[in-house]
Amino acid sequence: MKRSVLLLVVAALIGWLPVPVPAGAHSLLLASSPSAGATTPGEPGRLTLRFNNRIEKRLSRVHLVDGRGDRRVLVVMTEDQPVDELHASMPALGPGDYRVEWQVLSTDGHVVNGVFSFRVAR
Repeated sequence: MKRSVLLLVVAALIGWLPVPVPAGAHSLLLASSPSAGATTPGEPGRLTLRFNNRIEKRLSRVHLVDGRGDRRVLVVMTEDQPVDELHASMPALGPGDYRVEWQVLSTDGHVVNGVFSFRVAR
């Protein structure tokens, strides 16, 4: 019995035993509405981004860029929303291509960002 304990100690000291490494809690975008690459039949009216974990809404940013490159800040709703989702009202959108640029603060303290596009049908 003493020999097996001694072997475990020696193995741990020289790195033979696996050491658990905590997984990062970086926020990953799981879904959006409108979804990436989608063509909507009309104005979406609202943007929803759903992540794999809690995000800090007050420190999150969302921009909408139209086909001409004009960039608008979307105001993130912070009250009465799920902790893993961002919601923002969309301005009136004409037909065309749009790009959503988002940035969130993950619960692990890392800033994560991404981009996706969608189209409003003519």
